[in-house]
Amino acid sequence: MDNRPVGVFDSGVGGLTVLREISRQLPHEKVIYFGDTARVPYGDRDPMQVVDFSRQIVRFLRTHDVKAVVIACNTATAPSLPYLRSENDIPVIGVIEPGARGAVAATKNGRIGVIATSGTIKSGQYPKHILEIDPSLEVFPLACPRFVPLIEAGRTHEPETAAIVHEYISQLTARDIDTLVLGCTHYPLLRDLIGAEAGDKVTLVDPARETAAELAATLDAMDGRASADVIPVHEYYVSGDPVFFRKFAEKVLPCAVPEAVKTDIEKY
Repeated sequence: MDNRPVGVFDSGVGGLTVLREISRQLPHEKVIYFGDTARVPYGDRDPMQVVDFSRQIVRFLRTHDVKAVVIACNTATAPSLPYLRSENDIPVIGVIEPGARGAVAATKNGRIGVIATSGTIKSGQYPKHILEIDPSLEVFPLACPRFVPLIEAGRTHEPETAAIVHEYISQLTARDIDTLVLGCTHYPLLRDLIGAEAGDKVTLVDPARETAAELAATLDAMDGRASADVIPVHEYYVSGDPVFFRKFAEKVLPCAVPEAVKTDIEKY
């Protein structure tokens, strides 16, 4: 057993959807969460800048003696995962490979849509991993750069947002997809709108579920799960406004978030 915490990070609040799933599947694991809310969004940034941000965050998380790190951000996973894995002696798990496996398992007609930030789409990582599993599939990636700013601003139920969802998703339903990967951890916060637009014949794949399952398998392999008698109290750190984060987090998570600590991430 290993009662040390798990580190989880995202460019902002989207990674809370991954934390939510980790808490569901691994209820005894304590999480140290970092949201880079001062530098969000990552989607249009240079990939190596995202790598540098990710390195800073992992260095910060390691000051809390985390036993594993989950990159709860597709845009950060795409360029950073190989670097972080080679530079750290603890497991580092991204969200793209688990999401790709979930999509392959879900599709029936072999036509998979992927929505994500510009950075994730440009990386080509989802098509790469999906086609490595099954080269016969067809993958239709689409960048949706306007989603993250709307979600971060808390505008998930406005008519303007619904119109933007229609504009994006209709391009993929026209391709006769039967599976749609929510390839940004923010996007499950628009799940109702996206699902209504995609229709009942399209299965939405949230990589958070597969990522939490991979974390569980990783901890099992290293005999690293927390004791069953642990009642975890998660810790939250942000680079931006802690009040905004705390209020937003309480809308996403099934538990109270009493405090989020503002952190000068640039010093790490």
